[in-house]
Formats: sequence, C-alpha cells, structure tokens
Amino acid sequence: MKKILTLFGLASLLCSGTLADEGMWTFNGFPSDQVKEKYGFTPDTEWLEHVRLSSVRLAEGCSGSFVSPDGLVMTNHHCAHSCIEQLSTAARDYVAAGFYAKTLVEEVRCPEIEINQLTKITDVTARVAAVTKGLKEKEYNDALKAEMSKLEKECAEGTEIRCDVVSLYHGGKYDLYRYKRFQDVRLVFAPEFAIAFFGGDPDNFMFPRYDLDLAFLRVYENDQPVRLKHYFKWSGEGAKNGDLVFVSGHPGGSSRLLTVAELEFERDFFLVKRQLYQAELRGLLTEFQNRGAEQKRYSNGLLFGIENSLKARRGMHERLLDKRFFAMKVASEKAFRRNINSNPEWRKAYGGAWDAIAGAQGELKKIWAPLTYLENGRGFSSTLFHIARTLVRSAAELPKANEKRLREYADSNLPAVRQNLFSAAPIYDDLEIETLTFSLTKLREELGVDDPRVRKVLGTFSPRELAVSLIKGTKLRNVELRKSLFEGGQAAIEKSDDPMVVLARKIDTDARQIRTRYEDSIESVIKKNNELIARAQFAVYGASIYPDATFTLRLTYGQVKGYKDARSGKEIQPLTRIAGAFERNTGRDPFALPASWIKAKDRLDLNTPMNFCTTNDIIGGNSGSPVINRNAEIVGLVFDGNIESLGGEYGFDPAVNRAVAVHGSAIEEALRKIYHAERLVTELKPR
Repeated sequence: MKKILTLFGLASLLCSGTLADEGMWTFNGFPSDQVKEKYGFTPDTEWLEHVRLSSVRLAEGCSGSFVSPDGLVMTNHHCAHSCIEQLSTAARDYVAAGFYAKTLVEEVRCPEIEINQLTKITDVTARVAAVTKGLKEKEYNDALKAEMSKLEKECAEGTEIRCDVVSLYHGGKYDLYRYKRFQDVRLVFAPEFAIAFFGGDPDNFMFPRYDLDLAFLRVYENDQPVRLKHYFKWSGEGAKNGDLVFVSGHPGGSSRLLTVAELEFERDFFLVKRQLYQAELRGLLTEFQNRGAEQKRYSNGLLFGIENSLKARRGMHERLLDKRFFAMKVASEKAFRRNINSNPEWRKAYGGAWDAIAGAQGELKKIWAPLTYLENGRGFSSTLFHIARTLVRSAAELPKANEKRLREYADSNLPAVRQNLFSAAPIYDDLEIETLTFSLTKLREELGVDDPRVRKVLGTFSPRELAVSLIKGTKLRNVELRKSLFEGGQAAIEKSDDPMVVLARKIDTDARQIRTRYEDSIESVIKKNNELIARAQFAVYGASIYPDATFTLRLTYGQVKGYKDARSGKEIQPLTRIAGAFERNTGRDPFALPASWIKAKDRLDLNTPMNFCTTNDIIGGNSGSPVINRNAEIVGLVFDGNIESLGGEYGFDPAVNRAVAVHGSAIEEALRKIYHAERLVTELKPR
C-alpha cells in the first residue's frame, strides 16, 4: 500500500530509521547517519562543504553547479532561456539555432542573470527571538522585518556579497545565508530549443523523456573567468540503475507543513483562480504566436513558463482534491492538536494558533483581488510598467533607513534591483500591448467596473486603448533615461510626465494601502502563529524533520530507480536511450529533432543513456540542479519531475515521486559528436 508521508508520520519514521528517500535537507541539518544506514555511505563535513561550494543558484528561480575551475556553470536550457532569447534577434535566433562560443572571447554577457554561491550559514534564531519575544502580530512582523534587514546589511560587504535571512519551519528557526554574488554571467553553450524541450508541453512532467535540457554559462570577475577551488568533476561512468545519487539545488517552495486551513485556501480558492488566469493567458499567447515567426520567437519563453506553471498547478490541485490524501492531512493535524491540548502548558502557549491562521485565511480571501492585481502587479503585465514601478518605489524607499524600507528595496537587494532596472534586454511593443491589455481586462473583471481604483486606472479608456497609449507613449525603453530617473530620486519622479511613470505614481498609494492591510492584519497573524506551531512541533517531535523549501540550497539523497505507472500499470524503467529520441521523432513540432541530430545519427552511439529518473525529493526551483554520485562527480542534470511528483508540493509519495534528469553520458556524446564542442569537453574532462 502506498504511503504518503505527512508531517507527523514523518517524525516517527525518522526516529525509527525507516524513512524512504524523502527530504529537502539543509546543509547544516543533513541526516548523514540516515544515508549511512540505508546506503552505506556517510557524507562527512568536508564532503558537504565541497558540494555546497560547488552548487549555485540562479536568481531567476533555478539551480546550477560549477563544473570547472574556470567558472563554468552547468544548468538547464530553460533556466538560461531568458538570456538566450535576450541575446537573439530576428537575424540570429539562438533559441532556435543554438549557441556555442568556440573561444573565450566569443562568450556573450547575459543582460540580467545573477548567480549566487552559498559560502556560509549562520544560525541567527536567538537574535531574531530576542527582538520579537512577547510581541503581538503587527509589532512582531514589523520587528522581524527590521531585524532581518539589519542582519543582512551587517553581513554584506560590498555589492559582491549577498546576505539573506532565511525563515525555516515557517518561523521556527532563522539562518543567515551569505552568498558570493556574480553578475557578470556569460553564455557559453545552448543546444537548439527543439532538443532542449523535445516533446514540448505534451511530454512536460512525463517520463520516459528524451531531452537535452542543457546550457553552460560562465561567471566572470574583473572581466576574467573566476578561478575556483570547489567544482564538480565529471563522472567517467555516469548513473546506473540502483546507484546512490544526490541532488544539490534550490527547491523554490513547498507546502508540506501548512495547516489544513491554509491547504483549504489553496485547494478551494487560490489554485482555482491561478489556473483560470493562466489558461486564458495561454490561449492569448498561443494566438499571438500565429501572427508570425518573429512573434513566436520572442513570446516562446513566456508561453513555456505559463504552460509549465499551469500544468504544475493542475497537478498540485489534483493532490489536494484527492480525498484520501486530504483526509490524512486533516487526521494528522487533529492528532497533533489533541497532543498539544493534552498538556496545559502547551495548550496555553500554542493551542490557539490554528484557529488564528484559519481566521487570517478568511480575511485574505476578502482582499485577494486588489492585493494580487494592484500590489502584486498582475493587473499590469508589462515589463515597461514594472520598470516604472521600480523607479517610483526606489525614489520613495531609498531615502529611508534600511530597516524601514519595503524588504525588496533593502540594501542587500539593491544590486539585483539595479541590474534588472538597467538591463538592455529587448522589449517588444506588440507583446507588451497584448499582455497589458489582458491584465487590465482581468483587473477590471476581478475588482469590478465601478471600483474607484479601476476607474482611476482606466478612466474613459478601454483596456486595449490604455495599453496602446501607454506602450506607445512611454520612453522607458531608454536605459539612460531610467538611470537619470533613478539617480534623480523623488524630484525626478514627480517631475516626469512619462505615461508609465504617471500610472505607477497614480496607483502607488492604493497599492501600498492594500499591502499594509495585508502585512499588518493577515501576514503578521500567519507568521506569528506559524512560529507558534513550529515551536509546538519542536516541543513534541524535536528538530529531526526537514523544513519546507524556501529557494535556498538543499541536499537530497536517493537512487536511480523506476516505478509503476498508476495509469497504465506498466513498470517504467529508469533510463532511456538516445535511440528512443529518434524513434519518437515525427519531424513535426514538438517531436521534431533538430537537423544537427538527424545529420549526426550515424556517428552517435544510440545505446547511450539519454534521460533517467531517481527517487530524489525535488520540486520547482531544482531545475538545473546537478545529480552527483558519492564521489561528488556529475552523473546528470535535473530538468523535471514526473507527473506524480507535482503533488510533492504537499506530500511525498516514495512509490512514484521521481526526479527526471539528463544523463551525463548523453551530454558528453552530444557535445562531442553533434556540436563538436571539444573546448567544452576538454574543460569538463581534462586530458
């Protein structure tokens, strides 16, 4: 019988040592003894430090790894897609044709990518607790954010260092993560989109797979490739069925420790709204691509992201709609609360936390629409608008003391703010008009035509009329203008008559008001009471449970292993072969192999492993993570999970949850025999 582990069942299994390959573990809390018990290998302190320093995070929401002493970074094509697309033109479409820098001087700087290397972890729980102890919700939340900003500013030494205070167990523990920040990131290699995303949306989150979802970047310092002591070497054998493997990456966020009330909000409200919005946007973008090859070229990345997210949300929703699974969540919470209430001291300290969070979820529903569409920006889906908002808010926030600012404008975040604000990446007017028209239409639909904030935005214009006027009228494509407005501060912003800046100014008060209401009356309640639940968890079960994912570096262990497909009943083998890609090739998108592959077929060893699946516990954000063996050698590159893994947001099913990766042997075979990238092969595998 399948066993979907919940928080409280997990604790007992941890104590008994019978846990399956579950857990996205922090590096300062990794269960090495568990790995030894099951696999006979103990990751020691030196091994863990090497893996940590060899792993990187892409600020765009992905993972990667150093794979040479000269700053070479391996990640997914879809993680580097924004760079590849931004460097492309109608005449040179690197997304379609691929890119390879045959020499160092041909490596091209990405306009916006930032890479972070985690260099140090410090437990700051005691310091955070000292300033928040005894405070009620709003005061607690304000003090927490101020202290986090202080800690981050004290930690950072110049723009090359990034520091983030990370909340673990939803406030039960706080760690300070110190990163080395790299903003000079250059594109080295990317295959054609057709093979990086072979099978397209139909094959997405499926297995078997036949993708080369791969890209190589390089980080530079002082215009030279960075020199590294720690990086992953390439395995000579690759991954085989049954092998112990590790995945080091940055899972974006999981919801396994949420209360039932929070899960009900996701199931009955949030996921429904999100899927409807994304389904409509997917239709709009699909139609937009029919306008021509050029429109398809520069909207492909956006459409891919929407399709990927929509499919993921659908899988998450299905898990929460599973009555058996949800009943287990309800039963677990009831049992835990009975345990707490049986102890008078615990009942007094923690007993009311669940009901307080449930009340906050009800309040969140009331303000969800203006919070989402005004403050979170969904009503203004335009790169140019978000540039304008960043300028308006920078002018208002930067004169304040660091700890008084909105968190996204704290000193620790300013290098990233500047990089994105001053990016020279191309902006396409027709796509901007379509997405802004759509989002303004949804703003009016969700808030209502008579809402005074909607009237303030639209006036007498229709959404399309306003979108056309704004996009055609703004001059914010000019990077030098953005710099002058940023450096000119509040005076320059107030003086500006740029229509996008005028709109951002016009709605800023309303957006801030709804944000304040959310932070003071809802977020503060959720944070404070989640902290109480975390303390209750520690009181009952100790700290032997891994925290939810937070887009920070985690390490998972597992093995190369197939599974039984629930729909077909077939046993799915864990490795596919290059030959399978040619068998799957129809010559028609999305199952059309690139011409380079067809031409090279006779040179290839078709029995070479192509993709493989493992029992490692991953989630969104792990894209680009290295798969390594016990020698900390590269055997693969995570790029996806199977369809069953989508429910991993809320609980892990060891029978069928699988990570999906490109096999290291396929990477080497393709680089040598298809792309003739000998410079890269030599760097990965020095002779």
